[in-house]
Amino acid sequence: MIFLELGVEMAAESAFPVTSDSPNALAAVEREIARACADARRDRSSVTLIAVSKTFAAEDIQPVIAAGQRVFGENRVQEAKAKWPPLMQEHPGLALHLIGPLQSNKAKEAVALFDAIHSVDRASLCEALAREIDRQGRSPQLFVQVNTGEEPQKAGIAPGEADAFVKSCRDVYGLTIAGLMCIPPADEAPAPHFALTAKIAARNGLALLSMGMSADFATAIQFGATHVRVGSAIFGTR
Repeated sequence: MIFLELGVEMAAESAFPVTSDSPNALAAVEREIARACADARRDRSSVTLIAVSKTFAAEDIQPVIAAGQRVFGENRVQEAKAKWPPLMQEHPGLALHLIGPLQSNKAKEAVALFDAIHSVDRASLCEALAREIDRQGRSPQLFVQVNTGEEPQKAGIAPGEADAFVKSCRDVYGLTIAGLMCIPPADEAPAPHFALTAKIAARNGLALLSMGMSADFATAIQFGATHVRVGSAIFGTR
């Protein structure tokens, strides 16, 4: 992996027009991921594209599935529970990731439905997840969300507390943490936030990095993102 210096700023401007032609938009995103991987001297298979389908109905998602996309992201447990079970039954092999905040009282449903949860960020949620993982015998991949900008309106662990929190997830709750997730502040260059997240992951022995959205996923790939969360560049505006 190639990690650029913290001080280097990279453009986060989206190269994708708003479009309702989701299969062609998906192909354009795939080409950009391939280009970013080539620039970073990484194999394309090292980056998982999560097509963020939140707020879109099943009929909007079907063409993207037909075009070959297999990994999708949702923000809310209840919305996902309402539309995804029939889609997953119709299309075996799909994977569903929860990329939005998770309430502890929704842990049971989340563990049952999702293949990955990107928003682990507090002790009460760790306790609920550990209980449900043990009860259901199902182990979704878990990502700790790091609030790199320390924004009060956002979920996530502060960077200075991340090491201790990852250790607590492992030692106190017996959770297997696969990686870290971050959402940089909208009004700041994303590169330093991606670099910080990658640095925290490396010193904690975490292999996965959920970083980058429609406007900045190419930058995230340069900093080692293994999962990019792309919605509007594929589905258009909500």
